[in-house]
Amino acid sequence: MRKATNGPTNHNPRRLERHNPLTVTARLLVAALLLLLMAGAATAADPPPRMRSDPPPIVSSWDDLLEGVQTPEDWQARRQVLQQRYLELIRDDRKPAKPPLDLQVHETVEVKGTYRRQLISYNVEQDERAHAYLGIPLKLDGKAPAIVALHGTTAQGKEQTAGLSGNPDKAWLDQLCRRGYVVIAPDHFVSGHRIPPEGPYETARFYQKHPEWTAVGKFTYEHAIAIDVLQSLAEVDPERIGALGHSLGGHGTYFLAAYDQRIKASACNCGATFFRHNRRVEGWSRDRWYVYLKPLRAGLLEGKLPPIDMHEIIALIAPRPFLDLAGLNDGDPLTQRQRALMLLRIMDVYELEKAPQNFAFYLHGRGHSVAHESRELIFGWMDVHLKPAEVTQTRLLTEQADAPK
Repeated sequence: MRKATNGPTNHNPRRLERHNPLTVTARLLVAALLLLLMAGAATAADPPPRMRSDPPPIVSSWDDLLEGVQTPEDWQARRQVLQQRYLELIRDDRKPAKPPLDLQVHETVEVKGTYRRQLISYNVEQDERAHAYLGIPLKLDGKAPAIVALHGTTAQGKEQTAGLSGNPDKAWLDQLCRRGYVVIAPDHFVSGHRIPPEGPYETARFYQKHPEWTAVGKFTYEHAIAIDVLQSLAEVDPERIGALGHSLGGHGTYFLAAYDQRIKASACNCGATFFRHNRRVEGWSRDRWYVYLKPLRAGLLEGKLPPIDMHEIIALIAPRPFLDLAGLNDGDPLTQRQRALMLLRIMDVYELEKAPQNFAFYLHGRGHSVAHESRELIFGWMDVHLKPAEVTQTRLLTEQADAPK
């Protein structure tokens, strides 16, 4: 006789599942989730094929450089307009009359049997003299190419450019003289020998003397007088003069090259940013210390930019050779990345001028520096454009040269 129980003792769990609607639904949900995961994995592993396509046009705010320009003739007409705007920006019509040069040599030193370095001075206004170091290689075969070498914002001024103090990376005069260039390294007008009583780079006295002029106009005009000095020297080929500089000297270089056609090749290293897309644009017209363009201040404070920007000033250099080097992490990253778009548009001008080989740029991640590779690019650029072609020409080895000795 079987013992009575309250329920089955040998039940089948699978049989019970078939009668539990919640369990069946859960199984279906799990299965669906697995299918979705598998589909996602397949998509990640096998993306849709990429199809060939024509390159899309690069459109940016810098396109106004060539707005309405279709031909080289159109560009020449546009160039005249931009040249006038540039001169108005720096208030070139307010500069004083150029005085006699009256070049004087105050000191001469021979540097390791390689070049002669002289401390010189010359007139830049009737009552004002500039000081500079002049470097002349001792062994020259005929007239040499020459460089105007501009320093950055350092109180040492030309001392750093000569390699006598400061960062040796920026010793342009020493490095270039060793490569066979005659070099003039002037003080910026508020540094070195000419520091105002208020301190380095204080422009208050300048604007008291010249209230309608600009600091940019002043230093550009003085750098053009430095070209006069070079062209007065028997050692210099007056048709092979270049300019280069770092930081303040970098944008000083393109201001000079756009201003004076006698600059045949130029290189700007870490020069200033532009007016547009610049959250610190008021820095171009401060209310204290170094004031680049004093007349711009009221407009900049209202958000109004001048009618010319840096891409248009640099384009005035074309078709003469120009090289721009800049750190993408030198300042505001979003502003600096606009530099690439700006430079691409300048290339279009060089192509219109049928001289694309005369324009180049190098963007890097070394910040505000003159690193080794940047210096080598600058020196190579000057060699290519200011020295005879055979200096940079490569040659195959000859059997005679390969023969054992």
